[in-house]
Amino acid sequence: MKFVIIGGDAAGMSAAMQIVRNSSGNEITTLEKGTIYSYGQCGLPYTFTNQVESTDDLIARTPETFKNKYGIDTKILHEVTRVDYEEKVVHGTNLKTNESFQESYDRLLVATGASPVFPPWDGKDLEGIFTLKTIPDAQDIKAFLGKDIENITIIGGGYIGLEMAESMAEIGKNVQIIERGNQLAKIFDEEMAELIHDEGKNQNLTLTFEESVEGFKGTNQVEAVVTNKGEHKTDLVLVAVGVAPNTSFMNGTGAYKTYNDALIVNHYMQTNIKDIYAAGDCATQYHRIKEKDDYIPLGTHANKQGQIAGVNMIDQPRTFKGVVGSSIIKFFSLTLGRTGLSEKEAQSLSIPYETITIQSTHAAGYYSKEDKMTLKLVFNKESRLLLGGQIIGGAGVDKRIDVLATALYHQMKVDELQDLDLSYAPPYNGVWDPLQQAARKT
Repeated sequence: MKFVIIGGDAAGMSAAMQIVRNSSGNEITTLEKGTIYSYGQCGLPYTFTNQVESTDDLIARTPETFKNKYGIDTKILHEVTRVDYEEKVVHGTNLKTNESFQESYDRLLVATGASPVFPPWDGKDLEGIFTLKTIPDAQDIKAFLGKDIENITIIGGGYIGLEMAESMAEIGKNVQIIERGNQLAKIFDEEMAELIHDEGKNQNLTLTFEESVEGFKGTNQVEAVVTNKGEHKTDLVLVAVGVAPNTSFMNGTGAYKTYNDALIVNHYMQTNIKDIYAAGDCATQYHRIKEKDDYIPLGTHANKQGQIAGVNMIDQPRTFKGVVGSSIIKFFSLTLGRTGLSEKEAQSLSIPYETITIQSTHAAGYYSKEDKMTLKLVFNKESRLLLGGQIIGGAGVDKRIDVLATALYHQMKVDELQDLDLSYAPPYNGVWDPLQQAARKT
């Protein structure tokens, strides 16, 4: 059987390796628009501070490794432009030769990820305006930073915006974040976001809210960001306003998509088109708490969905169990963790809910007063089922958010948190964990 995989990163190569490891006698061809396979996109912000010394350190395996060690036909600079699902042929362009190519398949996996959204603002082609998604993106930004750049403007306050704000500040740049809404990190509720704002201000970031970008000014190089309320002088701009799935080449196939063009898949990673699968940032993820398809593009999901797509493509059925919406971000001295539904999401879904918010510490109170955390739980006021939680603080946030994610996965009630046998020693916890402290107050 011949398998064709479009996309050479997390989802695509996870699927390819599952096919290699769990079957034999098959032909696997991967088509990658760029030149780099299997790299850690989430590590890109940390290459600017040398926390990660080189972008090369982010590459897990090269195309040559996949080809020579595992027998996968890894093609680079091959951009797919159309899929003929009736003839089972992929059409595209070889970007190196500018010639067209065709690749037939028995089963096809779409694992093309997502690309940064870049609105059609005036002046968007000026030098010094960037997005960050790939290793070449990071290399381009680094090269430009060498031009005596002092003032950085980041448009958007999501994952990339926050992480890059921290990195740019740490290397001595003046950083401004422009957000068209009224808060950074919209995945958090407003009162929790205030903790993020306070940290940003304490780190000398300039936070500009409720301004919409309209364009850029400059001669050849960007000199100012123009918003609906004025102009902001700058030397470099990073646009980080979100991503969109790379699925336009699937137009005309009849594949079902969401409002943002993500391919809709079932628990086996199958699209509605026979023998076409999809996984990762170009596909939907089933949300266990919302009980419906969602779009949460993260590397953890891409790797899991890729593995599951791979075994299903070789008729070894396995289902994707879904996500609960867990994520974590480092922002200077804070760790920002969340999982499940926010209060805003519970409201939008018309779920009857209650919340409890407490302040606690990572360690026993008599051992250390440091590493404070603010913890918020959201739960169904009628059934008492946990719906979600947000934790912002220092050490220990990651531990609690993962416990909470596990509790959500297993549909625990808020009261049952008190029954968990969690590890305790004064340097790490109080007799009652912060999660249990919150549960006791509900």
